[in-house]
Order: sequence, then structure tokens, then C-alpha cells
Amino acid sequence: MKKIFMALLIGGLIMTNVNAKTLVAYFSATGNTARLSQTIASALGADIVEIEPAVPYSSADLDWTNKQSRSTVECNDSAARPVIKNRIDVSGYDTVIIAFPVWWYNAPKIIYTFVESVDLSGKKVVPICTSGGSGLGRAPGDLQKVGSKTADWRNGTRFSPSASAAEVKRFFDGALK
Repeated sequence: MKKIFMALLIGGLIMTNVNAKTLVAYFSATGNTARLSQTIASALGADIVEIEPAVPYSSADLDWTNKQSRSTVECNDSAARPVIKNRIDVSGYDTVIIAFPVWWYNAPKIIYTFVESVDLSGKKVVPICTSGGSGLGRAPGDLQKVGSKTADWRNGTRFSPSASAAEVKRFFDGALK
């Protein structure tokens, strides 16, 4: 009887994990994070949705050397919250992977808009970034401060936009345990 009970218990735990739904929600200004997000979604069998700004970013908006560019101004304004064009429903997901480029050692402010506009309560949340060289910086801690207090924030990482499916899978096998 104990063996049957254990088999049912273990089988139930395995099925719970199999049925867990994962969403990759990403913002990509130049296409690098979009490419990585596609790889993640494919490797994990996850759904994917783009966090689209209501006003798209132009190359002039992304000029980090210009102190008046839109991205620089937003990054320097802690209250900046660019409007998201599309409504994103995370209610049917157990895990939400949030992918974004790193801007000035943090997440772009549109990611703050996303985290504040969805209910991440009780969900595993994994921040993932693309960058020319820096890691996640302050992003995980700062996003946790503005997001749901009952979300299960996991350690994220930086990936190259050309990361392989095997590399992505290896990371998430550990991050989602």
C-alpha cells in the first residue's frame, strides 16, 4: 500500500510540473531580446508575448550618449512608466519569465509598467536580460520592490541574444526547481 501511495504522490508531483504553464513576456528595442525570448519559449515549451510600448522607440530614442534621448530621460526618472500598448494577462501562468535589455544597469521603465500592471502573486518570476556586457544590475531588486509582494522571485541571469536552446534549458532546469 505504501508503494502505491508513493507512486501516486510522485506521479502527481511530476504531473503538476508538466502541467505548469510558463509565459515569456519580453520587451525588445532592437530585436536582440526578441531573439533570445523566442529561444527560451521554444526550449521550455512556453507561451510568449511581447511587451509593446504604445509609442515605439526610435533609434534616436535609444541613443544613450544623448542626455535628452527618451531612454536616457526615462532611466533617470524613477517615476517614468511608459504606456504598454497591449494588455497582457498572466492569470493562467505559474511562471512568468520577464526578458529585457539592460539600460543603465537596470530594466527599462516599461518593464516597471509591466510588473506593476499584472498580478504576479504566487507566481515564479525570473528576470532575464540581454546586454552588451553587463548583467542584471539592480533590476531584480528594484522590480521586486514595485511588484507583488507574494511573487516567488527567482535568480535570473544575462544571456547572449544568440544563446542556444541547450544553454537556456540548462539554466531554467536549475532556476525553476
